[in-house]
Amino acid sequence: MITTDPDLLIAPLDLDAALELLPKVEIHCHVEGAIRPATVIELAAKNGLQLPTEDPTELFHYTSLDTFLEVFFLIQKSVGAREDWTRIAYESMQDGAEHGRVYAEMFFTPARLLDGGQTLASIVAGLDEGLAAAEADLGVHGMLICDVDRAYGPMAGRELAAELVRLRRAGATGMERVIGMGLDSTEIGVDPKSFAEAFQIARDGGFRITAHQGEDSGPDAIRDAVDVLGAERIDHGITLGLDEELLARFVDEQIPLTMCPNSNIRIANRYERLEDHPLAGYRRAGVLATVNTDDPALTDLDLGYEYRSVAAANGWGWDDMVQVALDGVQATWLDPDDKLALRARVLTAAEELRPTA
Repeated sequence: MITTDPDLLIAPLDLDAALELLPKVEIHCHVEGAIRPATVIELAAKNGLQLPTEDPTELFHYTSLDTFLEVFFLIQKSVGAREDWTRIAYESMQDGAEHGRVYAEMFFTPARLLDGGQTLASIVAGLDEGLAAAEADLGVHGMLICDVDRAYGPMAGRELAAELVRLRRAGATGMERVIGMGLDSTEIGVDPKSFAEAFQIARDGGFRITAHQGEDSGPDAIRDAVDVLGAERIDHGITLGLDEELLARFVDEQIPLTMCPNSNIRIANRYERLEDHPLAGYRRAGVLATVNTDDPALTDLDLGYEYRSVAAANGWGWDDMVQVALDGVQATWLDPDDKLALRARVLTAAEELRPTA
C-alpha cells in the first residue's frame, strides 16, 4: 500500500509524485476490466477457454467501443469459478492501492457468467473474499455494484434484480458489500426505460441506483435514467451538456457524473485529446464530475495517471486536484460519518504531500 507518512517520503515532491500518493476514491471501475492480462491467460488455461492470443501485449486489442466490448466479454468468460472472482477482486484492489486508491465502489456484470452456469451467490461470495483479503493486507476498502447487461434485455434485468433482493434478504455471503445496481454494455439502440421494472425491484429492495448513460447516447437517455430508473448518479454522462436545462438540474441537485476521460479517448474514441473532454467544462459549471479509470487493465491506465493527465491537460494545480479527490468522496455511497472520515484523510494527506512545484 502507498504510504503518506511524511517521514517515509522523498522530499520535495513535485505535482505528479504528490498526485500519485494522494488518497483517492474510484466509483467507476469494472472489476472484469481491471484483470491483469497475465491473469486472463492463466484463468483461460485453467478453465479451458481458447484465447485468440496468449501474448499479453496483444490480448487487449480493440478499435471501437463495440470491439472493446467483444474483448471485455471474452475476459469475462475466463472467470470460471468462485476462486477466480476472489483472485481478480484482490488483484484489482492491490493494483489500485499502488496508485493511491483507498476506496472503490466497483462494478461487476454477471449476465454472461450466469448464462454459463455460475450463480450470483457464488460470484458475490468470491468477490467478497478477495475484497476482504485486500482490506486486511492493504488497508483499503471496496464495495460492489451489480450491473445489468443491456444486451440480455429487460427480462434478464428483472431476474437479476429479484435475485439480488432475494440474496440480500437471505443474508447471503458478501451481500452486505453489494450496495447498488447499475446498467451497462452497449447504449446504441437500447431504451433505458425498458429496464424500469428491474430498477424498481432493486430500489424496493434497498439498492442504490446508477446507470452507464451518455457515452453513446444523448441527454434524453440520461434524463430517462434519472427520472425513470431512479439513477442517483450517471456513469460517463459526456453528452449531458447538449441539454442546458438538464445540465442546470445536475448542478442544482448535485447529481454526480462518474467520468472516465482517458477511457473516452482510448475505448470510445470520442475525443482525440484530453483537452477536448467536457470534464473541465462541467466542473466549471458546478457539476459534481468525478475522475475514474473505467477499465484500467484494458486501457493501460491507473488512477494516479488519470489524475496526473487531467491535471496537465487542464492546467490544474494541487488544490484543484485535491478538490477533485474530495468531490469523489462526496459522490460515493458511503454513509455520512464514513464520508467525513475519508474526507479528513484526504485533507490531512493533502497538507503532508503538498508539492513544492
